[in-house]
Formats: sequence, C-alpha cells, structure tokens
Amino acid sequence: MKSDSIRRSILTSLALVFSVTAGSALAGPKPTEVDYFIPPTASGDVNPNPFLASGVSVGRNVDLYWSAGTGPAGVNSGAAFGTPERFIDPDLTPLTDGELPEGVTITEAQGINTLNRIKLNLEANGLTLEDVTFMRIYLEAPPGETRADYAGWNRAYRKYFANVNLVTGEVIPAFEPVIVANPRRPARSNIEVATLPVLGWLVEIEVIAAYPQVETPAPGRGR
Repeated sequence: MKSDSIRRSILTSLALVFSVTAGSALAGPKPTEVDYFIPPTASGDVNPNPFLASGVSVGRNVDLYWSAGTGPAGVNSGAAFGTPERFIDPDLTPLTDGELPEGVTITEAQGINTLNRIKLNLEANGLTLEDVTFMRIYLEAPPGETRADYAGWNRAYRKYFANVNLVTGEVIPAFEPVIVANPRRPARSNIEVATLPVLGWLVEIEVIAAYPQVETPAPGRGR
C-alpha cells in the first residue's frame, strides 16, 4: 500500500515537471511571434506616437532581432545643427578645442557614436554586440570628398567588433584601445549612398542579432 502511494507521488511529480517544461523550452519555436521595440519617452512614459520601432524581434526560441537604421546622436553642442561635426560624441571621441584628435576622421567619429547607440539598443532588448550576425552600413561621402571614408568607418568598426584574436582570446594590439572587446565577425555589407535621412549624418547602420538559445525569456522584452 505504501509503495502504491509512493508510485502515485512520483507519477504526479513527473507529470508536473513535464507540464511546466512543455510550456517553455519544449513547446517548440514560434517563428511568427513579433515584438516591436518602442523606446519610452525621456520621462519613462509610453511613447504615444513613435515614428518607427527601434528594432523588431521575430520568433520565440528561434529569436532574431532587426534593429532600425541607426545613425549618430547629435550630442556635440559646440557644432552647428545639420553639420557632420554635430554628430561627434565628445565622451567617446574627445575633442581638443572643438577639433578631432589627429588621425581620426569625421566618419570614424560618427561610426563610433552610431555603434554605441546600437550597443545600447541591443542591451535594452537583452542582447549584446556579440549576438550580432549581420550588419548593413550606409555611408555618405564627407563634405568636399568624392568617396565615402571606408577606412575611417573600418577603424570605428574595430573599436566594437573583430578586435579579438580568435586563437589567443586577447585583444589584437593593432586595434587598441578598443571600446568593446569583441571576437564577433558578423557578415557585412557596406553601401555608399548619395544622401542619408538626417542632414549631417555620414553613417547609418542596421544590424540583425540572434538571441542565445536559452529557456528563459530575454530581459526587457515583456515575455
């Protein structure tokens, strides 16, 4: 009689475990589920009239996240509105008397600013730069130049991506100092365009990131 009671208890426990598990990781992917990431207003309230989503994630347990096209923030108050210099972040690229450090181009500075914004976007959705699988970069030629500054953009890229030796795990000295040590080498497309949507932008970037395959919902996504 006692053994029957123990058997029933074990079966009940197993049924409960199966029920909970089946409702989570073993429930299978749901690739048609879509979440739109709309950042709140500066006061923390829901934005009642956003122009676009900052990113979109698709699927559960097979999640991908598409960021919106992101350019640099216009935080350099010492430069005029609509100029490329307005989109240098002095906290990331220190200025001397309003001038960039020697060897740093305006495209490079804007690229650093933009990648930092993408980093914050991803982190708000439970992701990191290491989760990025694909990037599409739009570049506009700096004023007075006939061609986009690909070399400057690539220097900015190495501050956040592809700067760790895949054998040793150490930051590659040629790319020091980095802002984020990151071994990830995502697939990329670089495209030069005639104009970008914000006057003064020289860089705009889209990324696709893949959520790590974990059983718990990604933080910040309301799942």
